[in-house]
Amino acid sequence: MARHPAPLRTQLVRVLDWDEAHAGFDKATGGIPVDARGTVPQGFAHSPWHILEHLRIAQKDILAFCTDATYMHDLRWPDDYWPTDSAPPGRADWDTSLADYQADREALQQLASDSHVDLLAPVPTGNANQTTLRGILLAASHASYHLGELVAVRRALGIWP
Repeated sequence: MARHPAPLRTQLVRVLDWDEAHAGFDKATGGIPVDARGTVPQGFAHSPWHILEHLRIAQKDILAFCTDATYMHDLRWPDDYWPTDSAPPGRADWDTSLADYQADREALQQLASDSHVDLLAPVPTGNANQTTLRGILLAASHASYHLGELVAVRRALGIWP
């Protein structure tokens, strides 16, 4: 098994949640008024709820792909990666989505920091270029993109700090 230096693993853990060059997950999702969570601003395709749920669903799928030896790619793009309801979420739905995203992010961080994991080995059901490192970087870049989108939506709604 290839050994990867601790500084690399530390950076991978940080990249999944950093906010050094942009708003992190907690800032981007925090403080959104309940009545604005389901609102799609003019000129945008998604509400804060849509974006949060998309982030949760996609990250959960990436984590399963990286760790589940029986993973089956059952989700259809784009339908299964976005919430189907346009209704604003209830408080419990919002809070559950936040908690699930954070739990899966922590699981990815644990995967990145586990010295027994060969970051360059293919994931259990992937091909040769689909490594754990690729999955971690994919989760980080995907989150970064959609968190930027969420900030833009919040600005359009007039609810960005």
